[in-house]
Amino acid sequence: MISGPLGSNKYSSLMNEYASLLGDAVLRHRARMAQHTARVEAELASKLKSDFIANLSHELRTPLNSIIGFSKLLSEQEQRKLNQNEVINYANLVHDAAGHLLVVINNILDISELQSGKCTIDTCEVDLHAILTASISSFRLIAQSAGISLSDNIEANLPDVRGDGVKLRQVLTSLISNAVRFTPEGGSVLIEANSLGEGGVVIRITDTGVGMSDEDIAAALTPFDQVDASPARWPNGTGLGLPVAQALVQLHGGDLKLQSELNLGTQVEVTLPPRDQLSVTEVRDAVMGQRLTP
Repeated sequence: MISGPLGSNKYSSLMNEYASLLGDAVLRHRARMAQHTARVEAELASKLKSDFIANLSHELRTPLNSIIGFSKLLSEQEQRKLNQNEVINYANLVHDAAGHLLVVINNILDISELQSGKCTIDTCEVDLHAILTASISSFRLIAQSAGISLSDNIEANLPDVRGDGVKLRQVLTSLISNAVRFTPEGGSVLIEANSLGEGGVVIRITDTGVGMSDEDIAAALTPFDQVDASPARWPNGTGLGLPVAQALVQLHGGDLKLQSELNLGTQVEVTLPPRDQLSVTEVRDAVMGQRLTP
């Protein structure tokens, strides 16, 4: 047994050395864990980037090929002797493909602005009833062609909201497009809108489509991630539609909720606050402070 001043000093020295070795071991372990975590995150980020680029390439090429192909047919009308119905059909296909291409490009630009905090909205009094009616009308022919029942139940005296009419129509168009896109032939899509007691508005878009699991919902609300879209008329996607829509709703002081069950359908609920809840300055400050979490 070590005793006395010499023993005490030796014991203290051993403890200090042990503490130093233990501290070094802990630091090395933490460094290894940090390196492993960083490597895993880098691999996931690389895979996510690769998947996004592959999907984006497909999303851009598919409608672009349609535009080039059908416009070429239209330019050769005299040689091919196309009848009027063929001309109209080809022109509609070009228009549809161009619209899809524009949506993809706009989503990419929007997600970039939202992540950088530079997205702005022009606040004014917005006739939500008119925007809803126009958005629904633009999908009636598409739904009819796909064998889907598209109906609406919009409150006649729906109150106006404060916000950006263009951005709100973008949100509604994206949500209705998803509902139609993921609903098989024979299914239905219902758009409802009602005023809330305090003056706000709630919009529900309900479909009888393929539905999603909880994991799919998380993926759908994550930028650049995609839910399996095998039944869709436009396969895959950039994975930006719902995240952009959610962010734009939040910029208006509202909320977007998603409820879904596999093989039963999906309901998206958008709540917008009363028009006098936020001033123009407060809305702009909220917009500039927003960051979309990837």
